[in-house]
Amino acid sequence: MEKMAYQAEEKEFDERVVDIARVAKVVKGGRKFHFRVTIVAGDNNGNIGLGVGKAGAVPEAMAKATLQAHKNMRKIALSGTTIPHEVIAKVGGAEVLLKPASLGTGVIAGGGVRAVVEAAGVRDILTKSLGSSNMLNVVKATFKALEQLQSAQNIAEMRGKPAKDLAPFWERRKDG
Repeated sequence: MEKMAYQAEEKEFDERVVDIARVAKVVKGGRKFHFRVTIVAGDNNGNIGLGVGKAGAVPEAMAKATLQAHKNMRKIALSGTTIPHEVIAKVGGAEVLLKPASLGTGVIAGGGVRAVVEAAGVRDILTKSLGSSNMLNVVKATFKALEQLQSAQNIAEMRGKPAKDLAPFWERRKDG
Protein backbone atom coordinates (compact mmCIF):
# COMPACT_ATOMS: atom_id res chain seq x y z
CA MET A 1 0.00 0.00 0.00
CA GLU A 2 2.80 2.43 0.92
CA LYS A 3 4.61 1.64 -2.33
CA MET A 4 1.59 2.73 -4.39
CA ALA A 5 1.33 6.01 -2.49
CA TYR A 6 5.01 6.70 -3.19
CA GLN A 7 4.54 6.13 -6.93
CA ALA A 8 1.56 8.48 -7.02
CA GLU A 9 3.66 11.29 -5.48
CA GLU A 10 6.55 10.72 -7.88
CA LYS A 11 6.97 13.46 -10.51
CA GLU A 12 6.52 12.77 -14.19
CA PHE A 13 9.91 12.84 -15.93
CA ASP A 14 10.93 13.05 -19.57
CA GLU A 15 13.04 9.90 -19.90
CA ARG A 16 15.15 9.33 -22.99
CA VAL A 17 17.22 6.29 -23.88
CA VAL A 18 20.42 7.76 -25.26
CA ASP A 19 22.47 4.64 -25.90
CA ILE A 20 22.22 0.86 -25.74
CA ALA A 21 25.58 -0.89 -26.09
CA ARG A 22 26.58 -4.53 -25.90
CA VAL A 23 29.66 -4.83 -23.71
CA ALA A 24 31.84 -7.89 -23.18
CA LYS A 25 33.90 -9.20 -20.31
CA VAL A 26 36.58 -11.73 -21.25
CA VAL A 27 36.56 -14.69 -18.87
CA LYS A 28 38.26 -18.07 -18.81
CA GLY A 29 35.62 -19.71 -21.02
CA GLY A 30 35.40 -16.86 -23.57
CA ARG A 31 33.39 -13.65 -23.65
CA LYS A 32 30.50 -12.84 -21.36
CA PHE A 33 28.09 -10.30 -22.91
CA HIS A 34 25.94 -7.75 -21.10
CA PHE A 35 24.06 -4.63 -22.13
CA ARG A 36 24.84 -1.08 -21.02
CA VAL A 37 21.95 1.38 -21.23
CA THR A 38 22.37 5.13 -20.85
CA ILE A 39 19.21 7.06 -19.88
CA VAL A 40 18.64 10.78 -19.36
CA ALA A 41 15.70 11.88 -17.19
CA GLY A 42 14.55 15.47 -16.81
CA ASP A 43 11.49 17.46 -15.79
CA ASN A 44 11.79 19.97 -18.69
CA ASN A 45 12.25 22.68 -16.06
CA GLY A 46 15.96 22.69 -15.19
CA ASN A 47 16.28 19.36 -13.35
CA ILE A 48 18.24 16.60 -15.07
CA GLY A 49 19.70 13.21 -14.18
CA LEU A 50 21.95 10.65 -15.88
CA GLY A 51 21.72 6.91 -15.32
CA VAL A 52 23.84 4.06 -16.63
CA GLY A 53 22.70 0.48 -16.03
CA LYS A 54 24.28 -2.84 -16.96
CA ALA A 55 22.56 -6.22 -17.01
CA GLY A 56 22.25 -9.43 -19.00
CA ALA A 57 19.02 -8.23 -20.63
CA VAL A 58 18.07 -4.79 -21.98
CA PRO A 59 14.88 -4.29 -19.89
CA GLU A 60 16.76 -4.97 -16.63
CA ALA A 61 19.54 -2.56 -17.66
CA MET A 62 16.92 0.09 -18.52
CA ALA A 63 15.27 -0.29 -15.11
CA LYS A 64 18.64 0.13 -13.35
CA ALA A 65 19.56 3.15 -15.48
CA THR A 66 16.18 4.81 -14.88
CA LEU A 67 16.48 4.36 -11.12
CA GLN A 68 20.01 5.80 -11.16
CA ALA A 69 18.92 8.77 -13.32
CA HIS A 70 16.16 9.63 -10.83
CA LYS A 71 18.63 9.42 -7.92
CA ASN A 72 21.20 11.63 -9.67
CA MET A 73 18.85 14.57 -10.38
CA ARG A 74 20.56 17.96 -10.40
CA LYS A 75 19.29 21.51 -10.88
CA ILE A 76 20.86 23.56 -13.67
CA ALA A 77 20.70 27.31 -14.23
CA LEU A 78 18.48 28.36 -17.12
CA SER A 79 17.85 31.81 -18.55
CA GLY A 80 14.33 31.67 -19.97
CA THR A 81 14.38 29.13 -22.79
CA THR A 82 18.18 29.08 -23.17
CA ILE A 83 21.33 28.89 -21.03
CA PRO A 84 22.85 31.95 -19.30
CA HIS A 85 26.30 31.83 -20.94
CA GLU A 86 28.64 29.87 -23.22
CA VAL A 87 30.36 26.85 -21.68
CA ILE A 88 32.80 24.10 -22.76
CA ALA A 89 33.37 20.76 -21.02
CA LYS A 90 35.52 17.73 -21.76
CA VAL A 91 35.20 14.12 -20.59
CA GLY A 92 37.69 11.63 -21.98
CA GLY A 93 38.15 12.50 -25.66
CA ALA A 94 34.70 14.04 -26.03
CA GLU A 95 34.37 17.81 -25.86
CA VAL A 96 31.06 19.70 -25.92
CA LEU A 97 30.45 23.41 -26.58
CA LEU A 98 27.11 24.95 -25.53
CA LYS A 99 26.13 28.50 -26.57
CA PRO A 100 22.98 30.44 -25.70
CA ALA A 101 20.66 31.26 -28.59
CA SER A 102 17.93 33.83 -29.16
CA LEU A 103 14.26 32.98 -28.80
CA GLY A 104 12.95 30.85 -31.66
CA THR A 105 16.30 29.35 -32.67
CA GLY A 106 15.44 25.87 -31.43
CA VAL A 107 17.79 23.12 -30.32
CA ILE A 108 20.72 22.90 -32.73
CA ALA A 109 22.34 19.71 -31.45
CA GLY A 110 22.90 16.12 -32.40
CA GLY A 111 22.43 12.76 -30.74
CA GLY A 112 23.24 12.62 -27.04
CA VAL A 113 23.61 16.39 -26.59
CA ARG A 114 20.09 16.96 -27.96
CA ALA A 115 18.57 14.38 -25.62
CA VAL A 116 20.23 15.95 -22.57
CA VAL A 117 19.37 19.59 -23.29
CA GLU A 118 15.77 18.84 -24.33
CA ALA A 119 15.15 16.77 -21.18
CA ALA A 120 16.56 19.68 -19.14
CA GLY A 121 14.01 22.05 -20.65
CA VAL A 122 16.32 24.09 -22.88
CA ARG A 123 14.42 25.20 -26.01
CA ASP A 124 16.95 27.50 -27.72
CA ILE A 125 20.64 26.51 -27.82
CA LEU A 126 23.57 26.13 -30.19
CA THR A 127 25.91 23.18 -29.58
CA LYS A 128 28.94 21.53 -31.08
CA SER A 129 30.32 18.10 -30.20
CA LEU A 130 34.07 17.89 -30.77
CA GLY A 131 36.57 15.06 -30.54
CA SER A 132 35.38 11.57 -29.68
CA SER A 133 31.90 10.44 -30.70
CA ASN A 134 31.68 7.96 -27.81
CA MET A 135 28.04 8.48 -26.80
CA LEU A 136 28.57 7.94 -23.06
CA ASN A 137 31.43 10.46 -22.90
CA VAL A 138 29.50 13.00 -25.02
CA VAL A 139 26.53 12.77 -22.64
CA LYS A 140 28.77 13.04 -19.57
CA ALA A 141 30.53 16.08 -21.08
CA THR A 142 27.14 17.71 -21.73
CA PHE A 143 26.17 17.12 -18.08
CA LYS A 144 29.49 18.53 -16.91
CA ALA A 145 28.93 21.64 -19.07
CA LEU A 146 25.38 22.14 -17.76
CA GLU A 147 26.60 21.82 -14.16
CA GLN A 148 29.14 24.64 -14.78
CA LEU A 149 26.36 27.08 -15.65
CA GLN A 150 25.71 29.96 -13.24
CA SER A 151 22.73 32.27 -13.25
CA ALA A 152 23.17 35.88 -14.41
CA GLN A 153 22.23 37.06 -10.89
CA ASN A 154 25.08 35.04 -9.30
CA ILE A 155 27.67 36.33 -11.78
CA ALA A 156 26.39 39.91 -11.42
CA GLU A 157 26.74 39.70 -7.62
CA MET A 158 30.30 38.40 -7.94
CA ARG A 159 31.23 41.24 -10.31
CA GLY A 160 29.29 43.90 -8.44
CA LYS A 161 27.21 44.85 -11.49
CA PRO A 162 23.47 44.87 -12.20
CA ALA A 163 22.17 41.65 -13.80
CA LYS A 164 20.73 43.51 -16.82
CA ASP A 165 24.30 44.44 -17.92
CA LEU A 166 25.09 40.74 -18.31
CA ALA A 167 22.09 39.92 -20.50
CA PRO A 168 22.83 38.71 -24.03
CA PHE A 169 22.76 41.33 -26.80
CA TRP A 170 19.37 40.21 -28.15
CA GLU A 171 17.77 40.83 -24.77
CA ARG A 172 19.49 44.20 -24.23
CA ARG A 173 18.14 45.38 -27.59
CA LYS A 174 14.55 44.93 -26.35
CA ASP A 175 15.12 47.15 -23.30
CA GLY A 176 16.99 50.00 -24.92
